[in-house]
Amino acid sequence: MSRLTADNEARARRIMALYPRPKSALIPLLHLAQSQDGHLTDEAVRHVAELVGITPAEAAGTATFYEMFKFHPVGRYLVNVCTNISCALLGADDLVAHASAALGVKPGGTTDDGMFTLETVECMAACTEAPCLAVNYRYRLRVTPNDFDDLVAAIRSGDIDQEIPHHGTLARVHQEIPEGRMAGISSPEQARAAPAWMAAGAEGAG
Repeated sequence: MSRLTADNEARARRIMALYPRPKSALIPLLHLAQSQDGHLTDEAVRHVAELVGITPAEAAGTATFYEMFKFHPVGRYLVNVCTNISCALLGADDLVAHASAALGVKPGGTTDDGMFTLETVECMAACTEAPCLAVNYRYRLRVTPNDFDDLVAAIRSGDIDQEIPHHGTLARVHQEIPEGRMAGISSPEQARAAPAWMAAGAEGAG
């Protein structure tokens, strides 16, 4: 349970610099905090709130709106099985039952080794590819029980570590914009003219 590390605080400040107001960076900073601990700790949420200049309640209120943010420890691999209508018609219930038996946990549970958390979720917008699931928000489509077993085996062996990182890692590549290449970001209250990039675009169009 911790605040952002020194490295992550420095990254947070670089992210904030991309926005006209610090609080506009709230969601990216919450993702950064979750990548650090695998879920959002109270201390990290308070730290993010301090950085962007809002109250901890405001930061937590935003985070609780989104399913991807977890406020309690979950497994290193979060398995979300869709149970909405298309998936349900094509075997989602059987897939959930198989996953539960294979992992030894009911939906909402985490394996004793802390490796997997199993959840059922609503529509994942892949209805033509039902039944589907996601592991740490990386999709698997038209999944059979055998496919599920192969997926778990590949995760346990480390064969797909590059494809599916531990929970909380939204991306491995982070945007870095060198000084002097920013798009003239300033607070809307301070704006006195059209942004430089807009003027440059207009000249190019002419």
